[in-house]
Order: sequence, then C-alpha cells, then structure tokens
Amino acid sequence: MELEKELGDRRHKRSIQVVFIVFMGLLIFFTLFSNTLQSLTLPKVRTEKLVNRSLLFTLEGSGMMQPFAETRLSNPAGWKVQTILVKEGDRVKKGQKLIIYDSKVVESELEDEITNLDKQKIELQNVQDQFILSTTEGDAFKIRAASRNIETRKLDLGIQERKINGLRDRLTSQQEMNAPFDGIINKLNAIEGVITAGEPDVLISNSSLGYRLDISVDATLLSSLGISIGEKIEVKILTVAERDQEQQIRMIDGTIDEVANIQPRTQSTSVEEAGPTQTIAQKALRIKVIDSELRGGEKAEFKLEKRSNQEGLVISNAAIHQDRDGLFVYKIDEQRGALGNSFVTRKVRIQSSETNGKETMIKAESLYKDDLIIMESSEPLQEGNRVRF
Repeated sequence: MELEKELGDRRHKRSIQVVFIVFMGLLIFFTLFSNTLQSLTLPKVRTEKLVNRSLLFTLEGSGMMQPFAETRLSNPAGWKVQTILVKEGDRVKKGQKLIIYDSKVVESELEDEITNLDKQKIELQNVQDQFILSTTEGDAFKIRAASRNIETRKLDLGIQERKINGLRDRLTSQQEMNAPFDGIINKLNAIEGVITAGEPDVLISNSSLGYRLDISVDATLLSSLGISIGEKIEVKILTVAERDQEQQIRMIDGTIDEVANIQPRTQSTSVEEAGPTQTIAQKALRIKVIDSELRGGEKAEFKLEKRSNQEGLVISNAAIHQDRDGLFVYKIDEQRGALGNSFVTRKVRIQSSETNGKETMIKAESLYKDDLIIMESSEPLQEGNRVRF
C-alpha cells in the first residue's frame, strides 16, 4: 500500500511539473508572439549613419552655344532683295558679298540727275555768252546782272554735282551687303524679290570673338566653389554628324568670362512642402569658348566638382526637419531589454554650417560619428516613438 501511494505521489508531482512547464512555455510563446505582433505595428524607418568628412560641391549645367557677339545687318534704303549669295551656317570673310539689292529706281534717278547737270552746264554757257555781249556793249547794268547770273548758275552746278555724288555713294554702299568681319551667317530673314520689314536681313556672328554658354547658379554655390573670372573650365560639345547622324562629343577648354547678379529665386526653407519660403541669391555665369569648328546652336554641358575645406558630420538633406525652433533630426537610441532590444526616436537640435543642396554639414553636441539618423518613416514621428528598421 505504501509503495502504491508513493508511486501515485510521484505521478502527481510529475503531472504538476509537466503542466507547469507547458504553462511557462505557453506564457513565453505568447509573450514573444505579442511582442512580435506589437513590433509589426511600429513605424518602419530607413536610417543613415552619420559620417565625418568634407562636402562635395558640384556645379553642372547645360545649354546651347550662342555667339559671343552677333551683329544685325539691314539695308536702310528699304530696297527689294535681288540676289542672296549666302545661306544660313555659311562661313564668310570680311568684305564678302552677302546680298545684292534691286537699285533700278536709284540708278534711273542718277541718270536723270546727270542729265540735269548737263542741261545746267549748257545754261551756264548761255549766261556766259550774255556776259560777253554785255561787256561788248558797255552796259554796266547788264554786265552786273549777267555776272550775278553766272555765279548763281555755278552754285546750282555745285548743288547738282553733290546730289549726283550722293546718289553714287548710296548706290555703292547700299546696292550690296558685305560681311563686316569674318564670321558665320546665323540667320537669313531676307527673301528674294521682297522688301524685308521689321527684322534685319542678316544675323552674323563674329567667329573670332568665340561663343558663350550662359547659366544661372546659386550665389552660395559659386562662393563655395571659389569660382572667379578667368578660371578655366572644360566644356563638352555635343554635335550630330551630317552624314551618319551619329552624335559626336568633343571636349573644349572654356573660360569664366563674366559673373553677374540676377533676379533671386525663392524656395521652401524646410524639407516639408508646406514650409516657409526664403530668397536665394542668384548669379549669371557666362562661359566663353573659342573654337574654329563651332557654328552656334550646339548643345553644351559642363561639370565642376570641388570639396569643401573643412570637415564635419555630414547627413542627407532628407533627414533634416524644421519647426518653429529651428532645424532638427531624429536619432535612433537602442534600449536593451530582457525580451530583446527596442529602438526609440530622439529629437536632436542641429545647426547647419554648409550645404551642397543634397547633403548638409551639421553641428550638434549630442551627435557623433556612426549615429543612426532617420531618413524617412512610414508614419509621422514624435519624440520617444518606438520604431522598427
């Protein structure tokens, strides 16, 4: 009997142990499962490590090459265009004929004026004969009258001769249009048989002065790069071959020719779209290129990179936020626990010292190299929120 009772007690204790173990196992399972379910409901974030380095500033731009100096040529006489001797894109030499104008009206006028001059010469001879006759007769009154008549006729002859010379000069200077310098015909508005109205007949660029590429740049970026007038910069020229229509690339040395103030632009001061706006100073940058193969209208690109002189903690601009008190970032703090580590957000105030538009060098007393900074989150964050990666 005692043996059976002892065996029954052992079985009972064993049953209690099994139930206890199963209970504790279920308790641990549901605890871990509940933590797992809870973690899945936490905001999901993407982070970036703080790095200590310098900022890389990049200046790049593109545009069309334009003549550095372009001259508008028009015919002030307003004559019809008779013959056009060039076409757009032609290279011309100084003094080369570009357009011949219909000058028949002025040529006819010149012939009429020459005929009038001949008539005045004949009339002068008649007056001189009258003077000789008056002198022979000895009539003092007639002599003075004939003398005054001779002087008047001579004055008329002088006027007529100047008029004829003026018409000849007009024919010489306006009958044809000549290139004022070595250059390229950029545009032809003239049409044969038509009087050009409003627009100049020819737009010609001076090829010896080169071509320019104009872009607008943030003034702070230019200051960070330390760009100054006269600095060399490499320009990529993209052209299309006429024969095979394949794009060709050439690298040409250019020079910063001008840096001027232009109208500032505005943008949001915060990464958030609804942030306030600020005014950003702008500069017009002109790059001058001299190359004998350029014609104008080519697509051009350039890229200039330079690192900042100072080093510091650098973070992407996407991680920076702003409120009434200024700029801040969300840092990840890891908290250790019995059932695993948790990750909590902490709001850290920062100061911006320099930015290149994509990254910013920041200053903060409680931030260090390799700290995890939140770049983006699936939900809006606040101080102390638990998050998951």
